[in-house]
Amino acid sequence: MSKKTASTFDLQEGHCSIDCVARFEHQVTGVTVSEDNRIFVNFPRWTEDAPVSVAEVLADGSVKPYPDEEWNAWRNAKKDELSPEDHWVCVQSVVADGRGSLWVLDPAAPAQSHVVDGGPKLVRIDLATNKVKQTIAFDEDAAPQGSYLNDVRFSNDGAVAYITDSGVKGAIVVVDIRSGKAVRVLDGDDSTQMKKGLDVKADGKVLRRPDGRGVEFSADGIELSDDGEYLYWQAIKGDTLYRIRTEQLRGAGMRGEDVSKEVEPYGLNGVNDGLLIPRGTNRMLLTSVENDAIRMRDLDAGPGAPLQTLVQDKRLRWPDTFSQGPDGTVYVTTSHIQDAAFFKPDAPSALPTELWRLVPGKPDN
Repeated sequence: MSKKTASTFDLQEGHCSIDCVARFEHQVTGVTVSEDNRIFVNFPRWTEDAPVSVAEVLADGSVKPYPDEEWNAWRNAKKDELSPEDHWVCVQSVVADGRGSLWVLDPAAPAQSHVVDGGPKLVRIDLATNKVKQTIAFDEDAAPQGSYLNDVRFSNDGAVAYITDSGVKGAIVVVDIRSGKAVRVLDGDDSTQMKKGLDVKADGKVLRRPDGRGVEFSADGIELSDDGEYLYWQAIKGDTLYRIRTEQLRGAGMRGEDVSKEVEPYGLNGVNDGLLIPRGTNRMLLTSVENDAIRMRDLDAGPGAPLQTLVQDKRLRWPDTFSQGPDGTVYVTTSHIQDAAFFKPDAPSALPTELWRLVPGKPDN
């Protein structure tokens, strides 16, 4: 549903620095900026029972529960008291569509574990009234146990949503917005799965949980080409970028046909989380989590093109999700996954995390 504007991110210099917009007391993942420059973020229930799931970031950097306190009232300890259908259970992504709405993706799997019955959903909030206008609930066919719906993009005509599932068995979920029909596509395909034998590192060391498991995220980062013709995605526990023509997903995919032969590997990105193609460009920004960096790929140069590092900064502790504002400014969250109690049992359950803006041009230092 992204409506294109003339504003683009200035990539001409090939370098940028970062400027802190807000700091949070809890683990942030998603960020999005509406066409009227309102900023929204989300806090998943991963290692803590987050007090706020979806919030608007105010001018002073503070956060306001969104759309209201009631939608944010879910608590793991009160799960039998509140209905998961109309409360945020474990939100992973927020996306403003450029058409007056904010969409919230709730995989409803606290700690990335058991999916709460009736909880998985895609919710549309009208930004003019701050009221929920549509809820697309996902049944067990679309969001089975073991799934973790991760991020979402909308077709340029606003008719279709594409969602990555980063759970134990990765997939792309294609959703017809009008009817609410959702179909799992490329379910179990190599392109949506964790890469065997690959270890994700942070600070030069392999990340492992106390039980020996490493980072285990399947298809995660997702983005549409500026013209909407291609959908790109990548597993975090992976190093390869993939793409497919969206006409295949909207046609054969929605009919339940196998479209795996239409998938095209499109170069090695290394371990990466978020993807963004700034408006009006055919260049892709990548969050290089192992290198505390933001990198860029020239899609016109083909899958073999080298990556360019735009900024590398130790403050980019697991750069996670991108969003672009109406003036072209690019924002990125740092979710500090390597610092979380998943991998550091003595870590505090609530992590301080940040929201940054990218400032084009070489840093002063």
